[in-house]
Amino acid sequence: MDKVKVAVLGATGLVGQRFLDLLAGHPMFEVVAVTASPRSVGKRYKDATRWMLGPSLPEPLGDLEVLETSPKALRGCGCEVDLVFSALPSSIAREVEPELAKEGFKVVSNASALRMLDDVPLVIPEVNPEHLKLIEVQQERRGWRGFVVTSPNCSTSILTLTLKPLMDHIGIKEVHVTTMQAVSGAGYSGVPSMAIVDNVIPFISGEEEKLQREPLKILGKLSDDHVEKAELKVLASCNRVCVVDGHLESVFLRPTRNVEVEEVKKVLEGFEGVPQQLKLPLAPVKPVVVRDEEDRPQPRLDRVVERGMAVVVGRIRCSEEWIRYMVLGNNVVRGAAGNAILIGELLVKMGRV
Repeated sequence: MDKVKVAVLGATGLVGQRFLDLLAGHPMFEVVAVTASPRSVGKRYKDATRWMLGPSLPEPLGDLEVLETSPKALRGCGCEVDLVFSALPSSIAREVEPELAKEGFKVVSNASALRMLDDVPLVIPEVNPEHLKLIEVQQERRGWRGFVVTSPNCSTSILTLTLKPLMDHIGIKEVHVTTMQAVSGAGYSGVPSMAIVDNVIPFISGEEEKLQREPLKILGKLSDDHVEKAELKVLASCNRVCVVDGHLESVFLRPTRNVEVEEVKKVLEGFEGVPQQLKLPLAPVKPVVVRDEEDRPQPRLDRVVERGMAVVVGRIRCSEEWIRYMVLGNNVVRGAAGNAILIGELLVKMGRV
């Protein structure tokens, strides 16, 4: 079949570059337009960006002209855009993404601006694909011809992929999580080297609030025109560490019943969702990979498992009241661009694009 024509918004940033890297040669999608800030508009992409993901950016993407981020520019790019992937900063996404949806564009956004709105799906495809039914509510309520679907915060995606199977098979009362988050999560210029080298920064603005709120919506039940949030308490402590890619999270989970380590392993290893059943191009064969070594997972060793689309769990321990484990995920792939592209693949299979 003909490839779906896509645009990438905010294409010069780290997440925007990761979108282009994952979309290059994609069997379902073809990038036909890129947008960036006004200083880049009118330039060829290869002249407007400092490519950070290898020796050279994928051809022929480098010759695309950078457009302004607007419906008018996307309409006039010479190709009909079927789907938009957004790596915009939230301050810009808050205004631009609804404007695009109103004008008929179908948007999958990595930005946080609209995630918690009642009629905006917040989706991890293996966890809550049924929430995409909110698209119909959104269009009817807002009069949009297009729609906006959002991808979660990077730490949320990594954590929630492990919470879903455990919640379904064992039950969860409470979750405490401490994150050790890579510097790429803040963007190329987000954390000065003199601040992070030989250091750990025990605060990331807004991160703990996202990690405590978003899983409740994702794990909630769709009820007519809204999601009933999961009855689950999540407490988070977020830290920035001197690692390039890969968020490591230390999880303390209070189950509804006593369990043994082997049961937890079996539940996690056996987890799969709709993307695996449909064999979507970017779907990992196993969304959750369990390691038995006492010193795994590690960012440098495990962030590329399943092309960065799986999360890796290790150090599983059980006591009478708690399940404890470590989980690692690639924050710019599974936690950002990769999850958004997987949403896009699912939308195509569902006939919504």
